[in-house]
Amino acid sequence: MQQNHLFFDLDGTIINSQKGIFSSIRYALKKMNLADLTDEKLLSFIGPPLITSFKKIGMTEEQAVQAVAYYREYYQASGMFEITPYMGIKETLDQLATKKKLYLATSKPEIFAKAILDFLKFTPYFTGIYGADMDNKRAEKTEVLAYAIASSGLKDKNDAVMIGDRENDILGAKENAVLPIGVLYGFGTIEELKDAGGEIFVESPLKLLELFS
Repeated sequence: MQQNHLFFDLDGTIINSQKGIFSSIRYALKKMNLADLTDEKLLSFIGPPLITSFKKIGMTEEQAVQAVAYYREYYQASGMFEITPYMGIKETLDQLATKKKLYLATSKPEIFAKAILDFLKFTPYFTGIYGADMDNKRAEKTEVLAYAIASSGLKDKNDAVMIGDRENDILGAKENAVLPIGVLYGFGTIEELKDAGGEIFVESPLKLLELFS
């Protein structure tokens, strides 16, 4: 593929962040004296905006805002660093960054995304790092990607792709007129990605090198 501007999701695309996210959600639920959730239910939290996921389990707007605050309390202290980069992603970013412009576009708050990439020493690979704000005004992937595109100065959307593992990555790309690429090693299923309109998929980070060779 010839596109030169590659926008990457973070959770489920660059890092396996399941442990830290699960711990942070469970901390929030415990602080609110609410019942624990199954691992299967917690998986649905990875990808979409956090406040949206809390509402989907029955919380009011006010409760969801409080849950997000509790989540961030634990997440900032330790949860954000309970992560593992996917096998081959460092080599993939290292090589792609020599010939393409790489950007991060995540529904995770931008301040956390930057801290994680610094922690992993991945920051130099990215021309721009874009995420949600802390006030839940820019949280959906469509909004984050629009912000990332505008901030990057991209002139031709045909020269860009959005790489991610969940339906919100595919939908966000399509709504911004950017080609979506689904990764199958993250948290979403191929059925989820296809239902969202995805047509191009890779099975591992290193397959991205082949795709853009």
